[in-house]
Amino acid sequence: MKPSLTLYLAAPRGFCAGVDRAIKIVEMALEKWGAPVYVRHEIVHNKYVVDSLRDKGAVFVEELDECPDDRPVIFSAHGVPKSVPAEAARREMIYVDATCPLVSKVHKEAERHSENGLQMVMIGHAGHPEVLGTMGQLPEGEVLLVETVEDVATITPRDPEQLAFITQTTLSVDDTAAIVAALQARFPKIVGPAKEDICYATTNRQAAVKAMAHEIDALLVIGAPNSSNSRRLVEVGRAAGCRYAQLVQRAADIDWRALEGARSVGVTAGASAPEVLIDEVIDAFRQRYDLTVDQIETAREDIEFKVPRVLREAS
Repeated sequence: MKPSLTLYLAAPRGFCAGVDRAIKIVEMALEKWGAPVYVRHEIVHNKYVVDSLRDKGAVFVEELDECPDDRPVIFSAHGVPKSVPAEAARREMIYVDATCPLVSKVHKEAERHSENGLQMVMIGHAGHPEVLGTMGQLPEGEVLLVETVEDVATITPRDPEQLAFITQTTLSVDDTAAIVAALQARFPKIVGPAKEDICYATTNRQAAVKAMAHEIDALLVIGAPNSSNSRRLVEVGRAAGCRYAQLVQRAADIDWRALEGARSVGVTAGASAPEVLIDEVIDAFRQRYDLTVDQIETAREDIEFKVPRVLREAS
């Protein structure tokens, strides 16, 4: 006889509007211009998504110099430094920018503050493509990066009274609040965004994990190891009291021994993980347990972002 288990599904989970739009952009570009279409960096951080687009004719590269001049190139949802579209324009390439509009909003914010003479402090993870893209909107040295509360004490701005801060869109809401507080304590005149830079999808998915944490013995987050928002969900689960919280790319990655004795397991997915992978995990549980599936919903998402006009027009 199978043991009983309740699976709690977090809602919202999985794809956000920015990811949805980015994937659509690659698919529409392939329809419009045929294969191959080049994509600079993984369009979103999910192996399943990238592999399925590669099967349709997308070629993923890390840098623009790996792309031929005569084929379209798409910039990933994470955003790119200003130098990249400038170089594509110089080479007279067809390019489509799939940067998430919420990341573009942070880019504009940084530029606006810079035009007003403020130096930027960016809260984010060094080396993450979104951070590289945002820092690359301004000249070298105009953006100081902090990753932790401790980093705040080590930065040396040009003028402590002429500062503004921005954040990566996929950070932990709680960790970021602590860093912002440290910045405001050290630089009382620092200017912040009118509305939090952390995007609605990141905030909503973290809130859903917090809401289910007290109901569950273990948490599984479906997402890629290089997905910032997915890794934050694991951290949020642990901080909210989940004894066991694990990131898995697919059902095959689940450590069933670690779940022995669990009566309730929470499942969520990062913003770049498709629903098909969530279904796959549910099926894997169903094979092993007498399963009850319940949903914990903390918000409804109905945001949709339009794709760029070039893809909506007939060629």
